[in-house]
Amino acid sequence: MTGPDGTVSLAEMLDERRHLLDIAEGMFGADAADRIVHETYRRWYALDDDERAAIAVPRAWLTRVAAGICLGLLTGGVRDGDDAVPMPEETVRRAPSGRPAADPVTAWLRRHPESDHSDAALLARHDRVVRRFAAACGAGDTAALMDVLAGDAMVVSDGGGKVRAAARPAHGADAVARFMTALLAGEPRTGVTVRSVNGRTGLLLHRTGRAVAVVGVSTAGPVVTAVWITLNPDKLRRWHASRPGRS
Repeated sequence: MTGPDGTVSLAEMLDERRHLLDIAEGMFGADAADRIVHETYRRWYALDDDERAAIAVPRAWLTRVAAGICLGLLTGGVRDGDDAVPMPEETVRRAPSGRPAADPVTAWLRRHPESDHSDAALLARHDRVVRRFAAACGAGDTAALMDVLAGDAMVVSDGGGKVRAAARPAHGADAVARFMTALLAGEPRTGVTVRSVNGRTGLLLHRTGRAVAVVGVSTAGPVVTAVWITLNPDKLRRWHASRPGRS
């Protein structure tokens, strides 16, 4: 089920990706299947917001597209090569149409200058805030999330064309809280562990012993101002060996 701002749970994202890979792997092998799934999601992001909203069952649409790409490869209508299956642009940097987007992320960064990573007191305060955020995420506690989020908080997710992440940032404490609870919903439950991310306290999300997302967190004073979620499986490989129990 699609949630706010196109959010689906991590369980659904991973199951959907595995389903699409299964369609292609039996015919073309793992390497080609990965490119086919990448191209399938590229076509999803190439739709505009209204077109995506009109698709009642995104998984069914994606299945038809993946099957169509496979059929084109089998009949010679599509070449199996890097040029034939292009890599999608990062959705945060481009509008779904491919035109340069009015970038809300850049605007946010201008309003919220980066904290000094060398300041021990700031890093300690950041750590305390992120641990509150992690606890609220782990408990699925929307009220606790609202308490730790700034009113103008933002969440940005990047699937790298490898999973169906939200195409646009979500803004506002309520939207971010709903985004996070929708993302972490489902069974088996997603584990939330505190980790060092880019030199500061962040989160590792994991399921059945594997990393499924890395979360960077920006803070100001006692609140979270932005959440940066990496869902791209290619960027998560080095995190799989990270033991969930460590912090």
